[in-house]
Amino acid sequence: MALRELTQQERDTARQKALAARAERAEVKREFGTGALSFPQVLTAADTSEAVARLKTIELLEALPGVGRVTATRILEDLGISINRRLGGLGVKQRQALTEHLAQLG
Repeated sequence: MALRELTQQERDTARQKALAARAERAEVKREFGTGALSFPQVLTAADTSEAVARLKTIELLEALPGVGRVTATRILEDLGISINRRLGGLGVKQRQALTEHLAQLG
């Protein structure tokens, strides 16, 4: 099944929407990394914003100072969370486990 061609206006609108979503995710990561946002606040934002809900959990963890890809992967594996999981896809128990783990770090 072929996709229909988008008009220039539809492409421009989609491009602007994608740019706004990337900027919102970058802002959340920056604020989380500096401590301006707590993990529960990020989860609340993920519940209300589709852009934040699509942020990969591992990318959020990597925004923390001193946490790189290896450490973030280890944290997620220890908690039984897939490294491909996005914030909006975290279950109640996964959210709770991650919240408790991050509270111990900070």
